[in-house]
Amino acid sequence: MSGKFRVFLVDDHGVFRSGVRAELAREGDIEVVGEAGAVADAVAGINSIKPDVVLLDVHMPDGGGVSVLHGIHSGPVCLALSVSDAAEDVIAVIRAGARGYVTKTTSGPELAAAIRRVASGDAVFSPRLAGFVLDSFTGRSPVPEPALDPELDSLTKREMEVLRLLARGYTYREIAEELFISIKTVETHTSNVLRKTQQSNRNALTRWAHRRRID
Repeated sequence: MSGKFRVFLVDDHGVFRSGVRAELAREGDIEVVGEAGAVADAVAGINSIKPDVVLLDVHMPDGGGVSVLHGIHSGPVCLALSVSDAAEDVIAVIRAGARGYVTKTTSGPELAAAIRRVASGDAVFSPRLAGFVLDSFTGRSPVPEPALDPELDSLTKREMEVLRLLARGYTYREIAEELFISIKTVETHTSNVLRKTQQSNRNALTRWAHRRRID
């Protein structure tokens, strides 16, 4: 394929879309040509713009990634990008036509590499997710696993420390003093936590943390 890989981003969280755009903007051969936060808008935009690759969230309020896959015309390849690594989610979008599946803990360079690979015809999965797909198509059922909280599990130890202090109402300055780090570093960790938990602001993040008894 010559020129840039043209990407359309589908996710119902604007903060997460902004983060992905910023990461992909660092790649000279990848261009985000459109985005949408709802199924109907995604289907209309993809069919109109005709990108090379669609980065597709699995869970959205109005139907999710499977609905988008059923609504778009043939042409772009779709790479699922989700916080979930549950077997049922992986299998559902692959059966609906996605070419690969990566989780939202994937780094920017890893995501860019996955885009290039699916655009070039490869299927892209982590070894664990590939096992789900193989089990599905060979008739073996994936082994049930305990319920997980993928968003919470995606946080680093330091991000969890920042999250706990935010949930207790600490200011950025107070967190910096408590953890012996700079205010700028606190802001960076907070931005990462917001992106990984898919929360739009600090108030929403605090409520999210309290629901999980994080304080």
